[in-house]
Amino acid sequence: MAGGDAHPLLRLEGVSKSYGPVHANRSVDLAVMPRSIHAILGENGAGKSTLMKMIYGVETPDRGRIHWDGAPVAPASPAEARALGIGMVFQHFSLFDTLTVLENVALVVPGKPRALAARIRDLGRDYGLEVNPDARVHALSVGERQRVEILRCLMLDPKLLILDEPTAVLPPQMVARLFDTLRALRDRGVSILFISHKLDEIRALCDTATILRDGVVTGRADPRVTDTRTLATMMIGREMPSPLPAGTAKPGEVRLALSALDWTGPDPFAPPLEGIELAVRAGEIVGIAGISGNGQADLAALVSGEQVLPQARSGAVALDGAAIGHLGAEARRKRGLAFVPEERLGRGAIPEMALWQNAVLTAHDRGLVRRGMIDRDAATRFTETCIADFDVRTPGPHAEAGALSGGNLQKFVMGREIMLAPRVLLVQQPTWGVDVAAAAAIRRRLVEMRNAGCAILVISEEIEELFEICDRLHVLRAGRLSPSLATPSTSAEEIGEWMIGAAEDRHAHAV
Repeated sequence: MAGGDAHPLLRLEGVSKSYGPVHANRSVDLAVMPRSIHAILGENGAGKSTLMKMIYGVETPDRGRIHWDGAPVAPASPAEARALGIGMVFQHFSLFDTLTVLENVALVVPGKPRALAARIRDLGRDYGLEVNPDARVHALSVGERQRVEILRCLMLDPKLLILDEPTAVLPPQMVARLFDTLRALRDRGVSILFISHKLDEIRALCDTATILRDGVVTGRADPRVTDTRTLATMMIGREMPSPLPAGTAKPGEVRLALSALDWTGPDPFAPPLEGIELAVRAGEIVGIAGISGNGQADLAALVSGEQVLPQARSGAVALDGAAIGHLGAEARRKRGLAFVPEERLGRGAIPEMALWQNAVLTAHDRGLVRRGMIDRDAATRFTETCIADFDVRTPGPHAEAGALSGGNLQKFVMGREIMLAPRVLLVQQPTWGVDVAAAAAIRRRLVEMRNAGCAILVISEEIEELFEICDRLHVLRAGRLSPSLATPSTSAEEIGEWMIGAAEDRHAHAV
């Protein structure tokens, strides 16, 4: 609950920011009180992240004023913002991949290495954000990298903590522990600006909400007494679309099969995959649940072709009955496999390239390349269709991928792959960082693809999402896959037990 202090800790007056013809924020007023958890709500592209970047000194307002603890300030860099007592955890990570967790922390947090490593371990254990200080960031999953970002920020003891989609890749057990931590920080005097598209989280955690739409403040609410549907309508300016009932699957032939798949990757901190058995049939969605860091990245790489197997073990991965384990990603795509990675920037799209150029990367054989030359008109038309059909908020197909908000880039990457009409679709974190309306639309499209006969494998840490769209579930824990669990006959509690190993122990004793 907000405290009774006389003036806000942070106050914005008429803050505006434009990028050429795009008005990211327009005359935004915002007041964050001490000892409060303040939500910023809005669709993808509403201007939430830009506003936070101005507070944190990454961007400079074109107009308007920022007051900190009653005094005017103009932080020109994150270092200046941190000196004031402002910390931020970004939606897109700001870590150096080639450095260890400890080295990344030491770039920002003063202290001797041994003491910092001990603090990382202690804070990780206390907050449910465990991570190995000696692990190199490039070897961490997205969820583990998010833990590093949060820990590094907390180690600076901020007065204001800005969190941009902090729970997007955390499993439910860790979200609850993180919320306990945030409430404790609030009670000790830390104010929190919290961006999330998960409205149930907003209602459970926050005491105030400011709603942005098209860069303008369109409303304020107390989320504790405002229902989820009302908040969603305030965000998108219209009624929420109804979800498409998943219905009953009518699975056909096996499209994707993994048989006795074993794999030990180069990362010494990642568990090896052992004896993976999995079949995905035409006309069904199979989900893989699990806490990040349990082998999901290796499993996705082995299915997508980013990691190939020796010729002798090629049969461990089969597509339409043919061994493909030795084939690379391009060869698998030619056979009808499409892939949406969890890292949309760098793997899903190249930030410095225009959207139409990113479309060519995976859709070139859809008439976008003729006689070895790129057909720019065809690529532009393909991209315009993707933008329109998937409601990607962008100036157009010539915008750079890196200029899009995280959620809009996710919609573009998802749309590009769905437009390929694949026989098999592998999707990691399909709605990570996507607003409620767009998430509903993406899930609807996945169900429509299933109904049209596509075989879909979804790797997600969103248990509710998996239950909404999947016909069957597996849990990946410590590199081992659980038995197939029919969604209608299992529960979130049972899935959680498999995630922590309790159900596995019972299953072993029963056998």
